[in-house]
Amino acid sequence: MKIVLIHGSWHTGEHWQPVADHLRKAGYEVHTPTVAGHGKNVDKNVNHADCTRSIVDYITANNLSDFVLLGHSYGGTIISKVAEAVPERIRRLVYWNAFVLNDGESLNDATPPHYQALFDQIAGASTDNTIMLPFQVWREAFINDADLELAQQVYDSLSSEPYQPFVDKLDLKKFYTLTMPRSYINCTEDIALPPGEYGWHPRMSSRLGLHRLVQLSGSHEVMFTAPARLAEAIIAAARD
Repeated sequence: MKIVLIHGSWHTGEHWQPVADHLRKAGYEVHTPTVAGHGKNVDKNVNHADCTRSIVDYITANNLSDFVLLGHSYGGTIISKVAEAVPERIRRLVYWNAFVLNDGESLNDATPPHYQALFDQIAGASTDNTIMLPFQVWREAFINDADLELAQQVYDSLSSEPYQPFVDKLDLKKFYTLTMPRSYINCTEDIALPPGEYGWHPRMSSRLGLHRLVQLSGSHEVMFTAPARLAEAIIAAARD
């Protein structure tokens, strides 16, 4: 089986390597493209459509079909739009603690007001309309199951995030007509979105309609703290 893994904000495809290694050992063909505008020393002047197009182009350039498409966090907004573009190529959609937006929403619309205010402030102070997650937020809310050394090591590998894709309103009418199978992976200690009104599950997962739910212990960044455990969850979510 083929799996295409789409990273979240501040990440690149390279961050999937520990998880991808476990999946490949289990016999899967794994692809980890980097979304346009993501990474160090790259052009950050992109919108959400540019980001989506970069993944569609990767899929078509590599002639991929009959694959499972997984999105993490912000990557959920990407895979929903990719599914609209090439539904015939996708076997199943998997959202891992990922945004499932309503038609007409932006990512910012689905985040708590204090995050919106913080992101607006950081982007406004930047020279290229980007945001970098403050280390303390990363440490306590995103990778809360890591020790300080690992949290700092991973943080140093992250890069500033283009802000325009966060504020673009997405037309998802076609997405909500699609019938392909879908799964939602939920990490039970993920507080990147605060539990309750703004929590990942069941707020985002319920928007998928009929879906397979797979849960595991860990933070929003369990890909770094327990990659084998996440790989097992992905396998459970991706199976027929």
